Amino acid sequence: METKTQNMIEMRHIVKDFNGFKANNDINLTLKRGEILALLGENGAGKSTLMQILSGLLAPTAGDILVRGKQVDIKDPNTAKALGIGMVHQHFMLAAAFSVWENIILGDEPVKRGKLDVKAAHQKVTALSKRYGLAINLDAKVADITVAQQQRVEILKVLYRGAEILIFDEPTAVLTPQEITEFIKILKGLAAEGKAVILITHKLDEIKAVADRVTVIRAGQGIATLRVSDTTDDQLAEMMVGRHVNMKLDKPAAKIGQEVLNVSDLKVNEARGNLAVKGLSFNLHQGEILGLAGIDGNGQDELVEALTGLRRVEAGQVTIKGKNMTNKKVREITELGVSHIPADRQKFGLILPWSVADNMALQSYYHEPFSKHGIINFNAIHEHARKLIKQFDVRTTDENLPAGELSGGNQQKAIIARELDRNSDLIIAFQPTRGLDVGAIEYIHQQLLAQRAAGKAILLISYELDEIMQLSDRIAVLHDGQISGEVRPADTTDRELGLLMTGAKKEGR
Repeated sequence: METKTQNMIEMRHIVKDFNGFKANNDINLTLKRGEILALLGENGAGKSTLMQILSGLLAPTAGDILVRGKQVDIKDPNTAKALGIGMVHQHFMLAAAFSVWENIILGDEPVKRGKLDVKAAHQKVTALSKRYGLAINLDAKVADITVAQQQRVEILKVLYRGAEILIFDEPTAVLTPQEITEFIKILKGLAAEGKAVILITHKLDEIKAVADRVTVIRAGQGIATLRVSDTTDDQLAEMMVGRHVNMKLDKPAAKIGQEVLNVSDLKVNEARGNLAVKGLSFNLHQGEILGLAGIDGNGQDELVEALTGLRRVEAGQVTIKGKNMTNKKVREITELGVSHIPADRQKFGLILPWSVADNMALQSYYHEPFSKHGIINFNAIHEHARKLIKQFDVRTTDENLPAGELSGGNQQKAIIARELDRNSDLIIAFQPTRGLDVGAIEYIHQQLLAQRAAGKAILLISYELDEIMQLSDRIAVLHDGQISGEVRPADTTDRELGLLMTGAKKEGR
């Protein structure tokens, strides 16, 4: 019989070599039954590669894997599934046109008399949803649900297939504080049932809240495995990046200039034609960071898409630098001096099959020095990319690598490098540090503050309350497509922001 002390997984001396680049270089890892093991490392350190080996997506170059004490050869995801291993990926693998329940059973459908047994499928998925506290509308189309709800679909997919060993890759990157609290309860419930959980995360507070042990990986090598109770955030951060990380921002007083953005009585529909932004009004000035806080699904996506020309405005006006830019084309808006760091880096930020160099020139390839008289100067594009790769520490073999082959965090850094390099007057940053490690977050925050000091206007939309509180000069809270309150970071608390997020009025006012 399996015991709490039994190793469910042993990975011994794992090496993964990509044409001379060792993404994993002699890594060892153990996972026990009923345990939550955190896997911590910088973007591109090799965490996801190691887990893709365990889940059958990649074959190791060298090393051994033991599952429940027996050596195995995990040839493909079906082998991993048969061994009870399931992985929830950072970028979800869902069919947008299918319903929630159809996505959950896809590839593992119950059949009765040669036909899909819809009733049995619904019953099984409903039971799983209730058992693990993963409430969701099973009949909704995946295209119509929030990112946080999509993550619940991915978790139910893994549980539906009977996984006993669950791997989560950056599972809270898109969740609000309330949703993270619920997710941590779910993880603890899974471990209490005897499931073994591996949690890939950059968030040190989450590791402290939920993990039993932590394995730190740096530059493809295992640095240490420690009991979480025996270490501190500062120690973990230093082990992860190999240097001291300043966890607190030094933010000088804002020097407010002229108005750059004015949003007046804005109304924007969501995909089904219902109003998502309901008469929203706010403004933003030079040298200022306006933080927009709120629970996912309260109009943030529709607002940002309307501001950047990606979604039609139904009523109201968007004024940028004194010009009416309502329903203007994307290029007109960017040409006016607007940078956009999108929340979904793969859908709106990058063309994944294209090289890093080409992606870094996406917004400016038709300008000198990248082109002249319609002829593209590829040398200039590549030189520009190499400069940004170095400046923003984008971990890649070189600028010719397809963007889709970068880790999620390095894809994010490539977008931020491109958008901040454009010297725009207005920067719309939607979840700018999603999926980044503490060292990269520290650098990006410093870059945003440098843009603020240079007189740029920054609209920061984030589900990370710490990020909102540290960076913002003003915080507007979005609830049900409207602003439920505006506060200053020095004059508010996480509790007050949380109440405003639910639509409650400000405390004592």
